[in-house]
Parts: sequence; C-alpha cells; structure tokens
Amino acid sequence: MDSSRRAAIVYNPTKVDLDTLRSAISSAEETHGWGPSLWIETTEEDPGTGQALQAVERGASMVVACGGDGTVRCVAQGVHGLDAAMGVIPQGTGNLLARNLHLPLDMEEAVEVAFGGTEESIDIATVDVIRPDGSRESADFVVMAGVGIDAQMIVNTDEDLKKKAGILAYVQALGRSVGGGDRLRVRYRVDQDRPRRARVHSAMIGNCGELPGGIVLLPDSRADDGRLEMVLLRPGGLLGWLQIVGRVAQHAVLRRSDVARKITGPDKPIRALHYLIGQDMEIQLTHAEPFELDGDLFGEVRAFRCTIERSALRVRTTTPPPEQAPGSPHADRAGR
Repeated sequence: MDSSRRAAIVYNPTKVDLDTLRSAISSAEETHGWGPSLWIETTEEDPGTGQALQAVERGASMVVACGGDGTVRCVAQGVHGLDAAMGVIPQGTGNLLARNLHLPLDMEEAVEVAFGGTEESIDIATVDVIRPDGSRESADFVVMAGVGIDAQMIVNTDEDLKKKAGILAYVQALGRSVGGGDRLRVRYRVDQDRPRRARVHSAMIGNCGELPGGIVLLPDSRADDGRLEMVLLRPGGLLGWLQIVGRVAQHAVLRRSDVARKITGPDKPIRALHYLIGQDMEIQLTHAEPFELDGDLFGEVRAFRCTIERSALRVRTTTPPPEQAPGSPHADRAGR
C-alpha cells in the first residue's frame, strides 16, 4: 500500500448508501494500493466546493465526488486549479458528466474506475451571471448551462416522482416545458463577433452535450477540445419542434463519427436549431429567467457569459472502446 496516495470522498449523505460505499472503497484501496481515504460530507450550505478545497489541503491527491450533478459540479469547482484529480461516483438522476465521459453509473464499477483507472484532462467552463438585482456571481461547470427548456424542466420536475421514477420524471416535466413559443428575446455574442439578436425558446452553452436517454443536444461538443458550443432553439411551432426532435434523434443514432459523416455528410442547416462554436460566449435577456447549471437550478439571471479553460481538470477514467460518443475525450475528431 502506498500511503502517499490518498483519496478524499466528498459525498452527499442524502444520495448514498454509506455502508455499501465504504465497503466498496475499502476494497478498492487495498486492491490498488491507496491509503485510507478521508471522508467529508456535503451540506446544504456547501454542496462540495469547500470540502474539495479542504481535502486537497489535507493532502488528498484525488477527490472523489459521490452524489448527484450538483455535487460533481461543486467538487470540480473546488479541485479546479489544484494539484489533484477528480473521481466520479454518480449517484444522482441525470449524472451528466459521467454520461458524457462514459463512466460507469453503477457504484461499485465507478469506485473501481476512480481508484484503478487512468487520468484524462478535460476542459472546465466558467460562467459569470448577472442576477435580476444587478449583482454578479461566478461559478464553474463541466457540462452545460442555459435558459429555456432545460431550466424549465428542472422547475417543472416533481421531486417526489423523481425519487420514485428517476429519470422518467423528466419526461413528464419535458411535456410542460416545450410550450410558450419563441418567447425569449436574446442578444448573443460569440468571441469577437458582433452581437446579434434573436427570438428563441431556449439558449444553452455547453462544454459537452449528451443528455440522459442518449440525447445528443450539442453534437460538436467535446469535453477536451477547448471550445464551447451554443445552441439556440427556435421552433416557432409544431413543425419546428418536429425538426428539432428529428435532428436530435439523428445525432443520437449517428453519434457524429467519421463513418457517419462520410455516409450522411454535414448537417443541413434548419432554422429551428442554430449552432455556434467559440471560446467566449455571452447571452443577454430582456427579463430574468430561471438558469440551469449542470442539471441544477442556479437561480434567475438577466445575462450570462461563459468562457472555457482547456485541460484544466484531471478526471479519473477508464480505457475507452475504439469509438465513443460526442462528449468523451476519446471521441473521434475526424471531419471536424
């Protein structure tokens, strides 16, 4: 056992079976030569960032986030810029980062990857938001941020149903979130391009773009390419929604691989889905809207700006199969 290799387990006590988790981690420590882990519980006041900082200060070379998307995002924010890797034991409903990096969703398998896997560097994004009262706040994220359908789905999700039915609860919420037409007036900017105006239903910016159910919302996003992708949803009506569903289904089936590109060629532009690529993106709204950050609500905003830092987060991962889906650091980049 190499006692110099020490992990810290930052866990959400409402999400985990602690006895089972402790047993799995104890076994992995012994198998892979790690010293005894530190155990640090999250709180409502601090869902992971402060605990991750504390863990590194106490000598942890790996901080393992065990909980839902909020725990994972906050631990990533805490580890960002420090000399430590992050492990992920997904215990939530969406488990967005794990899905995009193709990490196991099973707890025992995820523990094995964290303690016995390899490391990959991925990008981390920072968002600066302006609140309805004009105050400003910053946060890191690893998957996606936005207003519209993603935030409304969270607002409309029945928490009791979510506990009982898991991801199926989002299906009900989705039905409540697609109405309202293109009701948002936005002013958006990408890098040094001049700002443009649009009426949209939803606007999202992502570091990687796979959602639960294999939905690939941002087909050209990669977790390690140093770029962000923006999507503006402008369905206008039923026909537009049908176009969006068809295009997203196409992305999910083809997985945007080199072979698929050669067969189908590049996507034909459709008005209902407008994609942009950049490193510095800003969206301003005419009125405050609920804001989603890595699958969790992050209050209301009047504007938000996202930037990306390449290879800023080391994540414990596993040896990939030859070809992966869009969010993975191992995904095929040919034809981009």
